[in-house]
Amino acid sequence: MGGTAASASGNRAASRGRIDKRQAILDAAFTVFANRGYARACMEEIAEVAGVAKHTVYNHLGDKESLFHAAMEATGNAVMAENLAVAERLTVDGGEGTDPLRSGLQDVGYRLLLQCCDPRSWALRRLLYAEITRFPGLLEAVWGRGADRLRQALADRMARLSLAGMLRACDPVEAAEQFLALLTGPMEARSQLGTRPVPETELHTVADAAVGTFLRAFRADHLSTTAAAAAG
Repeated sequence: MGGTAASASGNRAASRGRIDKRQAILDAAFTVFANRGYARACMEEIAEVAGVAKHTVYNHLGDKESLFHAAMEATGNAVMAENLAVAERLTVDGGEGTDPLRSGLQDVGYRLLLQCCDPRSWALRRLLYAEITRFPGLLEAVWGRGADRLRQALADRMARLSLAGMLRACDPVEAAEQFLALLTGPMEARSQLGTRPVPETELHTVADAAVGTFLRAFRADHLSTTAAAAAG
């Protein structure tokens, strides 16, 4: 029994170590690809950054093209998981203050902008744009599916807000698309395609403006009247 338990524990540790090593390689690969671009990146540098032997990179993830796809998909999944966690904050309970719907949307909008302007997110988008002709299917695999998941997650929240009488009866997918477009639309220019850090105060300004426009289009009529009275 003792030998069996020890063997099982050893197998789990080995499996954990393999998973950790694979993640280290993926993280290192994305860093190198982001800094060098696909064409100039080399497996030797990726192995060095990951702290493993070059043959270990090949054993875990195959050739350079396979590694690029895996690193991009892993990073895209991580970025999207953080975006989905932000979307979950949008609830019918709303935020704080005299206008909880507005404050709740502002909180989510600001946090989504933080994710949008994260250096890793910008690096991911730049790589996708740069390599779209070389790997035309990568945009959909990495960004398209993720964007659809975020849109659907927000649409679910918009539907709940509509059912709760906080938003007008509307197509929740359209509402989600409009909300995201209002948030992210100004960011490429403001961040100069991710080369300029956008101050938090500026992110709040963009989020507040986006929410204001969104609510003028989608807030339930009775709440629009109440909010206007409170503002006055």
